[in-house]
Amino acid sequence: MSDIIRLLPDSVANQIAAGEVIQRPASVIKELVENSVDAGASDIKIIIKDAGKTLIQVIDNGIGMSETDVRMAFERHATSKIRNADDLFSLSTMGFRGEALPSICAISEVEVRTRPEGEQMGTRLVILGSKVTVQEPCVCDKGTSISVRKIFFNVPARRKFLKSDTVELSNIMREFERLALVNNNVRMHIDTGVRNLDLRTASLRIRIEDIWKNTLKSDHLIPVDVDTSLVRIEGFVSRPEFARRRNPLQYLIVNGRNMRHPYFHKAIMSCYDSLIASDTMPCYFIRFSVDPSTIDVNIHPTKNEVKFEYEQQIWPILVSAIKAALGKFSAVPSIDFSVDAIPLHPMREGDTMPAPHIEYRNDYNPFASAARATRVRVGSDWERLYDNFSGHSPSREPAAFTHAEADRAELSAGVSPEPEDDIFTLAGDHDADTPQVCIQYASKYIVTTTRDGLVVIDQHRAHVRILYEEYLARAERMEVVSQTVMFPETVSLDASQQAALGGITGELRRLGFSLEYDSDTTWRITAVPALPKGTRASDVIMRILDSIAEDSVNYGKEGNVGDAIAGRVALVMARAAAIRGGQRLSVTEMEGIVSSLFVLPDPSVTPDGNMVYTVLDESRIARLLT
Repeated sequence: MSDIIRLLPDSVANQIAAGEVIQRPASVIKELVENSVDAGASDIKIIIKDAGKTLIQVIDNGIGMSETDVRMAFERHATSKIRNADDLFSLSTMGFRGEALPSICAISEVEVRTRPEGEQMGTRLVILGSKVTVQEPCVCDKGTSISVRKIFFNVPARRKFLKSDTVELSNIMREFERLALVNNNVRMHIDTGVRNLDLRTASLRIRIEDIWKNTLKSDHLIPVDVDTSLVRIEGFVSRPEFARRRNPLQYLIVNGRNMRHPYFHKAIMSCYDSLIASDTMPCYFIRFSVDPSTIDVNIHPTKNEVKFEYEQQIWPILVSAIKAALGKFSAVPSIDFSVDAIPLHPMREGDTMPAPHIEYRNDYNPFASAARATRVRVGSDWERLYDNFSGHSPSREPAAFTHAEADRAELSAGVSPEPEDDIFTLAGDHDADTPQVCIQYASKYIVTTTRDGLVVIDQHRAHVRILYEEYLARAERMEVVSQTVMFPETVSLDASQQAALGGITGELRRLGFSLEYDSDTTWRITAVPALPKGTRASDVIMRILDSIAEDSVNYGKEGNVGDAIAGRVALVMARAAAIRGGQRLSVTEMEGIVSSLFVLPDPSVTPDGNMVYTVLDESRIARLLT
């Protein structure tokens, strides 16, 4: 038998590595900018063409590279950041794996111009698909300029699955915001062709204001600052009254590195319990400074996941710091025990205090509340009630034991009827092809019976699915009518939202929305389609823009931007108009939802993939009861 195991060529190995490190143009920008920061740059400029598909150029004024170093930098596992394995436990740089640059040049055409300080001439290097084609002296400024062209030119499958220019540009701007936030001591400039943003070096608060000046104000933020022997925590959290229902700005930074950390996120959210609505989220910008030897950033090639050795000890420090900040700046209710209470009716000399008067009922029945919980049981006809649930006699007169009958039964038993606030409602029989019973449980779920078993339906998700299909049907029939508004709403957009809007204004106009450019960051909504009552056009537009960068959801046909935008509009409007969890429904309303849901082509999931209902068949119920 011949040998079958072979060593992969470096070009192939680099393409495999690129699949993890370089996912889209925004990934290239992240890696190149982090290298510039490690090179000591104080000024970084980014130039983008065609959302990064044609050109990504990063120019810095760092230390530059020699002729030998620039060639070696594009070899796999070549790095200046570490010398041995022990250095992994004391990292102070962004990069260290030696994979980013070879991964980038494996899937694109790369040109480098670099010159170290003190040298008269620099070096120009051109690499095409991991192969060096040109290396020659050149005249250039101090620092390094790297141009990446034709990304994924030799990996057509990866290039095919890149999103539209609007989506990729939005991702680029969001990555730029993350990099600019964590490197506030570096001047950063980006030019996308449609958007130009220049950020000065500044404190963290000012950098936050400069990036999100249109959507976040300085007085929305509360400073957090605590220093212990284990960790230094500083940054800002938003006041509870400015919590957001969508697109919260939430950033965690450790030793100058962006990170995702669900454990610390949960700690921050716990500080806002009972302070904000359940469907809102606070903004936060928190920086951790710890001993590099107590964290591990070598978990994933993107280096966004960080493991803390003392995360359980840091939890209470983080919680205490944020709660103290919220209390110090009067963001939570407080009681001042040092101030005497002021009586509403001060006593005067000669006044007397009347004795308290207590009213009581002679007809109090301690069993009245219990009767409400057993309303169906008091004086009920068990045979008729059983027939109603089993549904084996659809032609019979409906046999539901109504609330009116229950009240009469309670009166005959000497029990006063209670207000109607039961957690369920019963409906009568239907024909054999429709569900037999509708019950609303906990004012959130509709429970019904079918031939397949017991069906539990999320009433909000079911209504979203129904309204979504109705809106799409009207849009397809061109029945969306636009109407001019007398007093236009305005929307203020940040850089990534501006980039997203620039690519979809035509599609929004086709769907009934008309927007006019007002100023550098503001747009006026001059015409809208028919919106659900209580829905603001600006909210719909903002939700659509927030969903542009969601890669996991495709609401339209493959490659059809118009269908995708129509799907997003339909979903936003359906969510705005749908009934909510906790809303009591009548029998007629429940029957209408159930009948409308099960005639849809795919009623089991919402447009964004959430389950609408589940079926409990007889065998599953039996297993639950064993």
